[in-house]
Amino acid sequence: MASNSTKSFLADAGYGEQELDANSALMELDKGLRSGKLGEQCEAVVRFPRLFQKYPFPILINSAFLKLADVFRVGNNFLRLCVLKVTQQSEKHLEKILNVDEFVKRIFSVIHSNDPVARAITLRMLGSLASIIPERKNAHHSIRQSLDSHDNVEVEAAVFAAANFSAQSKDFAVGICNKISEMIQGLATPVDLKLKLIPILQHMHHDAILASSARELLQQLVTSYPSNKMVIVSLHTFTLLAASSLVDTPKQIQLLLQYLKNDPRKAVKRLAIQDLKLLANKTPHTWSRENIQALCECALQTPYDSLKLGMLSVLSTLSGTIAVKHYFSIASGNVGSSPRSSDLVKLAQECCYHNNRGIAAHGVRVLTNITVSCQEKDLLALEQDAVFGLESLLVLCSEDDSPGAQATLKIALNCMVKLAKGRPHLSQSVVETLLTQLHSAQDASRILMCHCLAAIAMQLPVLGDGMLGDLMELYKVIGRSATDKQQELLVSLATVIFVASQKALSAEVKAVIKQQLESVSNGWTVYRIARQASRMGNHDMARELYQSLLTQVASEHFYFWLNSLKEFSHAEQCLTGLQEENYSSALSCIAESLKFYHKGIASLTAASTPLNPLSFQCEFVKLRIDLLQAFSQLICTCSSLKTSPPPAIATTIAMTLGNDLQRCGRISNQMKLSMEEFRSLASRYGDLYQASFDADSATLRNVELQQQSCLLISHAIEALILDPESASFQEYGSTGAAHADSEYERRMMSVYNHVLEEVESLSRKYTPVSYMHTACLCNAIISLLKVPLSFQRYFFQKLQSTSIKLALSPSPRNPAEPIAVQNNQQLALKVEGVVQHGSKPGLFRKIQSVCLNVSSTLQSKSGQDYKIPIDNMTNEMEQRVEPHNDYFSTQFLLNFAILGTHNITVESSVKDANGIVWKTGPRTTIFVKSLEDPYSQQIRLQQQQVQQPSQQQQQRNAYTRF
Repeated sequence: MASNSTKSFLADAGYGEQELDANSALMELDKGLRSGKLGEQCEAVVRFPRLFQKYPFPILINSAFLKLADVFRVGNNFLRLCVLKVTQQSEKHLEKILNVDEFVKRIFSVIHSNDPVARAITLRMLGSLASIIPERKNAHHSIRQSLDSHDNVEVEAAVFAAANFSAQSKDFAVGICNKISEMIQGLATPVDLKLKLIPILQHMHHDAILASSARELLQQLVTSYPSNKMVIVSLHTFTLLAASSLVDTPKQIQLLLQYLKNDPRKAVKRLAIQDLKLLANKTPHTWSRENIQALCECALQTPYDSLKLGMLSVLSTLSGTIAVKHYFSIASGNVGSSPRSSDLVKLAQECCYHNNRGIAAHGVRVLTNITVSCQEKDLLALEQDAVFGLESLLVLCSEDDSPGAQATLKIALNCMVKLAKGRPHLSQSVVETLLTQLHSAQDASRILMCHCLAAIAMQLPVLGDGMLGDLMELYKVIGRSATDKQQELLVSLATVIFVASQKALSAEVKAVIKQQLESVSNGWTVYRIARQASRMGNHDMARELYQSLLTQVASEHFYFWLNSLKEFSHAEQCLTGLQEENYSSALSCIAESLKFYHKGIASLTAASTPLNPLSFQCEFVKLRIDLLQAFSQLICTCSSLKTSPPPAIATTIAMTLGNDLQRCGRISNQMKLSMEEFRSLASRYGDLYQASFDADSATLRNVELQQQSCLLISHAIEALILDPESASFQEYGSTGAAHADSEYERRMMSVYNHVLEEVESLSRKYTPVSYMHTACLCNAIISLLKVPLSFQRYFFQKLQSTSIKLALSPSPRNPAEPIAVQNNQQLALKVEGVVQHGSKPGLFRKIQSVCLNVSSTLQSKSGQDYKIPIDNMTNEMEQRVEPHNDYFSTQFLLNFAILGTHNITVESSVKDANGIVWKTGPRTTIFVKSLEDPYSQQIRLQQQQVQQPSQQQQQRNAYTRF
């Protein structure tokens, strides 16, 4: 949670200077392009990528690229080079060029220049455009022609373009393959050009025949040209081709192992190891037992540490995949070797105590992965080896603060967490080792070790109490300097203490933490510790820390933000005094909590800005307030059975209506209202979940738990009181089966299971309603509220940011003006959109497709009031589109047969890679005015004119009678 890697919800609220709209910005740059000074022209060209980033819609990008193409056509070579760089930087916007033919024509005209440098820049430009013009035959022809040029610059540009077109176009790849083959094998071709031509063959994977011919050529090259550079380039191209075509991967692994074993050159061996690592990451399932065995033998025999390190890194990658299970599995008919006696284990054990840190780290990782993934019973010796290896590595690296030692320490600590999770009986010794080493370690190492301890304590809370004493001792002796590492260490240690203390912090622990923080002048450190206290449910500690920070912030938005956090912590602290069976005190606690929550939500609203509306936080807190009010109302309803007993005629009413529940009087209707209220709250929590696309998994799980609490209470009301006969417990039985990742989730799960058991034991007994039923409901509420609420990461910081920007066409100049459409025509509504990301796109989930929903409703009707079929009244359409390079577009055909003003709403939602739909928005509205078409209007007017004389004639006849 380093401050520089996170994006605060409360960034600076300043609005900055007035920004230009898209057309003004383009005109400004166009003015620079038309300037007579070369410097101003270049400056205008290089500012185009920023313009594309800001206004990423086709209409602007098309105009801008056409202007750039004009500059490319008439400018000098330096300007052309600038345009080329802009094109390469803006690769994801190229498909938004609408007039591709015109754009390419202007660029292509330079290919006929007498200047070979101009031709070379044009070829590179064409190569950069390969994704939008893959099948342009004139471009293919120019590239083939330029490969035969006598100018080196032009030939290199042709090679670049050939590689790009081969990747995009099957026809070009098939046509150029023989040409490249001839040039590589030709004696007249210089060696350095051959080295540049060979990598083009990695793109010959469009079909099996092409891939096979490219493999044959590469096989010939490897054997015919045994020089260092040729073998390295050919082998690497060979690997990339195999990784793309997939079918030849096992053969490639064997070939690389053969070179690793037999070729004496270290450079070739290093290349083989690098390529084996690539294949181990991409296709671990293609590695056979013999491949891994051969790699182990090479590693055991090599005398060079650098090569051994490389081979072990490949093996450590494989050990975390299915390949290690293949290695230890017993083949049919053969007796497999036990894990202890295999070469892989022998190698790992040998390397665990190696004097090279990297080799030792990979050896320990291999042992850990084998121990966790192989479930044999006789692995005691292996487990001990893994633990001893980790301990020695920890001692070695924790006292060294160099970057290499820290990287190795991270590997060792990850292995410790994995080992503690996979083999819980080893966790005690792992924790003891970490606590012992904490005292002598460097500050940088201590921070990492604290993260490791927190991760283990989250998985195995039973170990938390044992850690607390050592941690408090260390907290007391930490240096009080204001260095970044010391500040980070204070936060990390406080986090582990919060995790280890599990429920409530003792007064002694709070005093030690506060005493240390008083001497620290850094408010950011105090805020981070308070934030961790809120996440772990230590609200009394968090409230005091937020209170101390209120006077230390410069912005009023920050003040209101901290004040709201203080009020929320105070509100949650009020709920810690709840006791079972004491319902009157429970009501007063909830009322007190609601008082502070209402103060907090007012502060939170004041803290929001147009740039940071804090929508998730506001909605989460509003739901918490409504949930507490619903709980309070339900306790009052349960008490009303005593305070407002049923009337004397209740039994008669129940017999008349045939509903036994009516014997209890007004409580039956109140319970029904309560159940509907809890279901409504569960539905709102579900909506909040769906709207939180950028939230981390822990935050989403927290929202899900709140939703389950609402469903649990509504189910309990139904099962105990409203409909005991039809209530089912099977769907709720599996809630505790899933592995809980946090103490909050663990405690909530145990409350759920306890409440369900109580409800099930009382269900269908003492009907219709007894005091035992109402007591069970009240106790369930108190049990849920006694678990301190956890404010998860997304409440404080946003690590992933994703938004969608929509543009509709046609669109009115003024948003309030309607678009005019004739009622006998259909409106083609084009919806374009751009997906915008923050600094870490796709950190938690990625957009697979965007769902666009278009609906129209009639706002006001004009013209005759005749009956219209319901089908013509509204439009309801939905389309799914997959964004490409973060851009998508689609069209809808809408019918407006009824005269009047219609309101069109376009709403977007997204679907992630797991198929889950998220209601991210935005929602855009435009107005359409449906007008009568001229022909119908003319006929209607003629009919009216014909009708008017006849009406006048009838009136005259009526007058003459008198």
